[in-house]
Amino acid sequence: MMRLGYNTNGLSHHEPFRALELLAEIGYQSVAWTLDRGWLDPFDLSLPRQCERLRRRLEQLGMHSVLETGARFLLDQERKHEPTLVSDDPADRNRRVQFLRRAIDIATDLGSDCLSLWSGTVNHHADNALAMDRLRSGLERVVRHAEHRGVTIGFEPEPGMLIDTMAQFERLMAEFPQSVFQLTLDVGHLHCLGEVPIPPVIDRYGARIVNIHLEDMRRGVHDHLMFGEGEIEFSPIFAALRRVGYQGGVHVELSRHGHVAPLAARQAYEFLAPLLS
Repeated sequence: MMRLGYNTNGLSHHEPFRALELLAEIGYQSVAWTLDRGWLDPFDLSLPRQCERLRRRLEQLGMHSVLETGARFLLDQERKHEPTLVSDDPADRNRRVQFLRRAIDIATDLGSDCLSLWSGTVNHHADNALAMDRLRSGLERVVRHAEHRGVTIGFEPEPGMLIDTMAQFERLMAEFPQSVFQLTLDVGHLHCLGEVPIPPVIDRYGARIVNIHLEDMRRGVHDHLMFGEGEIEFSPIFAALRRVGYQGGVHVELSRHGHVAPLAARQAYEFLAPLLS
């Protein structure tokens, strides 16, 4: 069955384990855990101990997890989301690869359902072919490690990044036929980029979806909104997810609502829970 979850990037002002308990108290059954400073920092020497503690708590609460790698300033405290798999400097690209490989190891330790990642934005003068070569090269190393560790990758098309549309994802998908290379589908991103209606997209890619991100949004504006504040009709989306037999987490992503996180988490749950049932 589908499980409602919440992304920890919307709980950045909370102590991580108290935030997890808050989500469980509300009724969430899954958490999209964004690796970040204070939230399983992958470079913290106490990481193994933190992972063991988190895995035990998830089991006690009966919650699933997916691992997210979209922290804004984890690798570079001056450049948002940098470096990426398409950065100009080979050393920068390697830093991202090493981070993703470490994230795969963490996902293994936690028993997470999947690891979610994206391509990155082309912030230099590389043409599309060169940027795609860089992305492909980095992904090959990441996917190879994921296969070795038995971790599923959920690749997320993201507005403004090299891979932003489903058509671009499909071309990339053809180069990675491995069963571990799957799809994180952000419903708001589809609406933002005009890839509507959304249910046929779910029908087409249903067999590849391993992770769902959910928020309301307006067409042409990449702003994650509380449900009811945008333009998306959600009932047909959940009907499509049921139709394709989706069994994973449906994770609310309201990263800009951290200042009202408990209220936002409850409000989102109250809106979405009836749609699941």
